[in-house]
Amino acid sequence: MKILSWNVRGLGRPRTVSRLKNKLQAINPRILFLIETKLSAKKMEMVRLKCGYENGIDIGSIGSRGGLSLGWKRNSLTNLISFSSYHIDVEVNDTGCGDKWRLTGFYGNPDERGRSASWNLLRQLSNNNSLPWVVLGDFNEIAISFEKKGGRRSERQMLAFRKVLEDCNLNDLGFRGRWFTWERGKFSSTNIRERLDRGVATLNWLELFPSFQVDHLTHSFSDHCPILLDTVGVERLDDKDHFNNFRFEAKRCLESTFEELVRGWWTDSVGNIPNRLEYLGQKMQAWSKNVSDDILAEIAEAQLDLNLEADKEELFWEQRARVNWLKNGDRNTSFFHKMAGQRHI
Repeated sequence: MKILSWNVRGLGRPRTVSRLKNKLQAINPRILFLIETKLSAKKMEMVRLKCGYENGIDIGSIGSRGGLSLGWKRNSLTNLISFSSYHIDVEVNDTGCGDKWRLTGFYGNPDERGRSASWNLLRQLSNNNSLPWVVLGDFNEIAISFEKKGGRRSERQMLAFRKVLEDCNLNDLGFRGRWFTWERGKFSSTNIRERLDRGVATLNWLELFPSFQVDHLTHSFSDHCPILLDTVGVERLDDKDHFNNFRFEAKRCLESTFEELVRGWWTDSVGNIPNRLEYLGQKMQAWSKNVSDDILAEIAEAQLDLNLEADKEELFWEQRARVNWLKNGDRNTSFFHKMAGQRHI
């Protein structure tokens, strides 16, 4: 069973909903947990139905902040246990494994002053637990310092997060893909990346799904990446197979300094040909991952340009629709009947 958790940072724009729908069609998760929808419960229900999730619960935002939605396919898949502005807790009737287990979509308070209340909520949920339990979402906190690059994070905050996971007997599920799940800042001097989104589970849930897999997916319209949990997963590669894979950004070969660097690395290498090639590959991979301010600025500018073009197209068609309606009005025309018919579909 596939479960997707994503802090979408607002779903008020039709273009964003369209992108979300396309992403979901490609992944096809059975259960969908959305965070920071920034919509009322009624509007979020309409978005959820558009995305193909006929069953679910939607928690409205408070002003322009928050908002949660948990949707699922197949009517008898889940039973609601509890919910609040920061969590949705359900019991999953998993016909695949023949057992029931518990899923909690969780949203840690983004305000540090409210973080302790979030941890107390997690402890309260843990006290009422008797089933295999997995928690998925945006905790708005990191557990250890190397889950953050750039900026500062108090050791006291990280300790409090580790303590609540220990108190609730929740174990980190790990992940595949990009290391960080949230990013802000277009230059390396101001760029901050953190692993705020994750999955954690009790030991009996891990025993129930020994081949599970968590992936950090690519994204476009949010500063958080989607987290995909697959309870079935795939067979894992051993470490040897993993390190034998060579990945390198081919476009870096076009840089003016590339040939000179390769010659230098080859000269510095020692031993037989395979050893020298391995050394060369390590140097090329390390160099390929080194992203400069100029490259970060290029990426950010390209993303802004793409979003701007999409906005222009959306505004064009929106304005054209208004012009057509003003021109033709509600006269007894084919245009009016066509539009009226579409509204009833």
